[in-house]
Amino acid sequence: MSSGLGAFLGFSPILLSAILLVGFRIPAKRAMPAAYLVAAIVAFFAWKMTLLNILASTIQGLFITFDILYIIFGAIFLLNALKFSGGIASIRAGFSNISDDRRVQVIIIAWLFGSFIEGASGFGTPAAIAAPLLVAIGFPAAAAVMIGMMIQSTAVTFGAVGTPILIGVRGGLQNPELTAKLAAAGIGFEQYLRIIAAEAAILHGITGTLIPLLMIMMMTRFFGKNKSWTEGLSIAPFAIFSGLAFTVPYTLTGIFLGPEFPSLLGALVGLVIVTFAARKKFLIPKDSWDFPHRADWAQEWLGTIDIRLDEVTDKKIPVWLAWLPYLFVALLLVLTRLPFLPFGTWLKSVSLHWNGVFGSPINAATTPLYLPGTILILVVLLTIFLHRMKRKQVQRAFFDSTKILLGAGFVLIFTVPMVRIYINSGINSVHLPSMPVAMAQWVADTVGKIWPLFAPWIGALGAFIAGSNTVSNLMFSLFQHSVAEKLAISPDFTVALQAVGAAAGNMIAIHNVVAASATVGLLGREGVTLRKTFIPTFYYVTVVGVLGLVGIYLL
Repeated sequence: MSSGLGAFLGFSPILLSAILLVGFRIPAKRAMPAAYLVAAIVAFFAWKMTLLNILASTIQGLFITFDILYIIFGAIFLLNALKFSGGIASIRAGFSNISDDRRVQVIIIAWLFGSFIEGASGFGTPAAIAAPLLVAIGFPAAAAVMIGMMIQSTAVTFGAVGTPILIGVRGGLQNPELTAKLAAAGIGFEQYLRIIAAEAAILHGITGTLIPLLMIMMMTRFFGKNKSWTEGLSIAPFAIFSGLAFTVPYTLTGIFLGPEFPSLLGALVGLVIVTFAARKKFLIPKDSWDFPHRADWAQEWLGTIDIRLDEVTDKKIPVWLAWLPYLFVALLLVLTRLPFLPFGTWLKSVSLHWNGVFGSPINAATTPLYLPGTILILVVLLTIFLHRMKRKQVQRAFFDSTKILLGAGFVLIFTVPMVRIYINSGINSVHLPSMPVAMAQWVADTVGKIWPLFAPWIGALGAFIAGSNTVSNLMFSLFQHSVAEKLAISPDFTVALQAVGAAAGNMIAIHNVVAASATVGLLGREGVTLRKTFIPTFYYVTVVGVLGLVGIYLL
């Protein structure tokens, strides 16, 4: 099979899903089963995967689907608990006290608080938490999902306390040959990893500074009364200031402290600076922006989860007490993700696993106590006590939360197994590389010396397929490194381009869109969201690609 044919066949399930979701706006619940079937057929006939390995990959995908649904349930359960306790009403009032300008609220909740959650837990959690919170304070569901997906960009490379670098890049790169080469040059592998992390932080710091402004401009364009790109520009000074409040400490942390804490520290510092600035009206224009009146919202803006705070309780919760559960979420996520503390190890010790599924070399496992879903549910229990909730309130919160799982689950039981078939397609009888690597190899052979321009796109492709920066880095880091060596350009900088592109690709990762959509009752309209989030993804990978060319050939 020629490299061109292999690349086309490997790309065909993705192409089909894109055509169905984006082109024909067919709901994911119908598009993704078709894409799964095509991926299985291509894997069986073209890649010569055995039926047993395809089935084993599907089982592996179902284990991951459980993890995702568990996180979704925990995020929604916490939101509904706060809804029925009166906490969300207080949070909404609290934001009105800081600013009733929706543009400021997007920066504080999505860009800064969302980035902090990404730094603590990653794996789609920020959108699952931020999107329903935005809906609860008065955002259209479609706007909340779009913005929630855009959170998953700059902070992602250092999400989950550096997992995409510490697990993804390390697991993708580390091998005896490279370690020996580095040793001969007097460089340890951990030092090499720090170099890649620093370069990725610089690339993100430059590119990500404009993401808050882009969030606002997309919000005013797609969800404003006047449908204007430029309507958000009056707040550009504050948006850029907010971008820098995160990216400056983020970049410095990535350079000097390593990959564990850029997103965490950048977001914490940014939250303090930006909240203080917003209260003092620093750089905030006199005009205030809001969505049209709810009665004028387009039907496609609305989700099926309707949060009417005035109907659920008349109880008044202090603002600090309303926010306390989310602060507990962040604190517990950090404590369980820091590698030098024992809590993560204890939680991971409880594992459900199936080694050698159906006698194949494919393993499936989940660590339920370590998942953010467990932390979210634990915080719900704390909230019941702290907010003195009644049994009826807790029951309503629980049953409202379970309703969303069926729709999301049906889509994900096809989407995630398709991803695992892709990744495991390298296990075949004809010694072909996996489908993602075959596609990337064809691109590398085709574009040659301008590879740095395309390296972030490969990272984004991997994240689009797998829904994970970490998995994209595992798949493509060694490939990117090898291409760079072949072209005699900087291998470490090329891997940094991969890591940054993979972060940007999370904005269009299908099962992340499904998960975020599920939290606000927007299942079935994933294609519309993807059409929008492709815009910031294109911006990100294009700018990073240009920076890659400049960095490699001019600097």
